[in-house]
Amino acid sequence: MTDFHRIRRLPPYVFEQVNRVKATARNGGADIVDLGMGNPDLDAPDHVVEKLKETIGRPRTDRYSASKGIPGLRRAQAAYYERRFGVKLNPDTQVVATLGSKEGFANMAQAITAPGDVILVPNPSYPIHAFGFLMAGAAIRSVPCEPGPEFFHALERAVAHSIPSPLALVLCYPSNPTAQVADLDFYRDVVAFAKKHDLIVLSDLAYSEVYFDDNPPPSVLQVPGAMDVTVEFTSMSKTFSMAGWRMGFAVGNDRLIAALARVKSYLDYGAYTPIQVAATAALNGPQDCIAEMRSVYKKRRDALVDSFGKAGWDIPVPTASMFAWAPIPPKFRHLGSLEFSKLLIEKADVAVAPGVGFGEHGDEYVRIALVENEQRIRQAARNIRRFLETGAETLHNVVPLAAAR
Repeated sequence: MTDFHRIRRLPPYVFEQVNRVKATARNGGADIVDLGMGNPDLDAPDHVVEKLKETIGRPRTDRYSASKGIPGLRRAQAAYYERRFGVKLNPDTQVVATLGSKEGFANMAQAITAPGDVILVPNPSYPIHAFGFLMAGAAIRSVPCEPGPEFFHALERAVAHSIPSPLALVLCYPSNPTAQVADLDFYRDVVAFAKKHDLIVLSDLAYSEVYFDDNPPPSVLQVPGAMDVTVEFTSMSKTFSMAGWRMGFAVGNDRLIAALARVKSYLDYGAYTPIQVAATAALNGPQDCIAEMRSVYKKRRDALVDSFGKAGWDIPVPTASMFAWAPIPPKFRHLGSLEFSKLLIEKADVAVAPGVGFGEHGDEYVRIALVENEQRIRQAARNIRRFLETGAETLHNVVPLAAAR
């Protein structure tokens, strides 16, 4: 009963191991500063919440909704893309509302993948980018996460040596977990490569509005001709702090969007109609809440980099996303990211996400989410400073994997 085909293709969920250690510590009375899960702690905008309240209980709103999203919501997303990126979309054929970008990615994998297809996925990357396709029967070939020359060298090698030829390429910039960003020149090269080698491009743009300078992250769909090969996924989760509402979008190529919509029509009836109406109000309404969200995350980023640096842990400064991608301090690097993350909970009362959960190339890093206020972030830094000053002498029962063999 445990040998189900798709379950066998999934590795142990490493984040759950950290969650168990965290729960045990809290049950013992520990005050854990939780910087692990990218779960926004900010409130959804007032006008969005009010629109939800206003819509609940209206006639017909409790019925099944439209799987691909109500027309007004799809028009609002198309308007957002034209306003933000200068990209024109047909809301009837090039926009589908999803139950968050994660669901959209997983169902797109089901829509386009045959068993044995090869998918190119950055490593490290957000887990659904690989495992959505693994569950659909695909084989994953890793490419570098950094958008530089080696990325394209890896693509060339993959096309030359993969049988069958790769079907699709996954992108995620600003990156979860690494916070790296890409520019339009990179996207132009990606689109040219995809057209040359008959690749589908699947872009995760969930963090498009979480940036900390005056250089907003672009959309790959801004590249002329990208619409021929691309679907892009966005989300209300981070932009409007609506993570629990489960509202996202897939936009782009008509044929690919139609395939996703058809799969979804068999699997769900869409989000609750009042949520779709409220999401429409978010996209069409005042956008000052987005600037306020950015300001909060920027202050937290600055507090993190400053306080952790003073504590003895240098954190590279992220220019976008709600994460920092932090190299494990050298004297603990041999433990690997999972054991180090457990150790931080037990010895410093701080939770982070182990980098190995995003791929084996992330095992020398942890992801730190900006989901606690500045005071709590500085409290975490004080705890970590005490740990770093004494941790090497009090490593409890952690055994490096190499020594345990």
